[in-house]
Amino acid sequence: MARRTMPTVAALVTSAALLLTACGGGGDDKSSDKIEGAGQGSEKPAASESPEGEGPDVSVPKDLKLVFDFAEPSDPKQAEAVDNAANYIRALKHGIVQQDVNDPAYKYYSGAQASTYAKTQIKAWIDGGWVPTGTDRYFKSEATELSGGKAVLVTFCRNQAKSFSKDIKGDKIHYSKESLDSYQKFSVLMSPPKGADKIWKAQKVEVQGRVKECRG
Repeated sequence: MARRTMPTVAALVTSAALLLTACGGGGDDKSSDKIEGAGQGSEKPAASESPEGEGPDVSVPKDLKLVFDFAEPSDPKQAEAVDNAANYIRALKHGIVQQDVNDPAYKYYSGAQASTYAKTQIKAWIDGGWVPTGTDRYFKSEATELSGGKAVLVTFCRNQAKSFSKDIKGDKIHYSKESLDSYQKFSVLMSPPKGADKIWKAQKVEVQGRVKECRG
């Protein structure tokens, strides 16, 4: 009944060519793929509203703190990919808080399987009758350019030891102790703007659980 009951995912395809073929380019959630999601640098506190007033609202309640301790790559393309990978996570959390499987925030920052994944996660929280609370920390980010800049793979760790689920009815918080289960690694395949898209968008997401390298 707590946050750790969310579905797990299959591994991302390691071949860049296959990743790019599978991810597509649109901003819809028509893909039937289902994949779930994990660098270092200066801390970026949770945004209480959309960055610079651009894009949809991704605000969350004051009792939920999203911390992004990400390094900003020197390459502008990679930097934008990393920034919007973080925005994808913010948008996903916003959808959960809003209890809306069709929340426009995650749709703005994702396409293909990543959009389907976000919708699946939001539905899981709605079905459970929970919303997140506490501090959810993302850190140790790395960006890897694929196929000559046609995509960027963003990886980062997550520490959810101080992040908990709260019942919507009654506000009961389901606490849990820190353990290896608290640490995950995300791999998010980001694609550059194309067609009607104006930003880098998440296309595929993988989440590995119980990751020792994220605990150190």
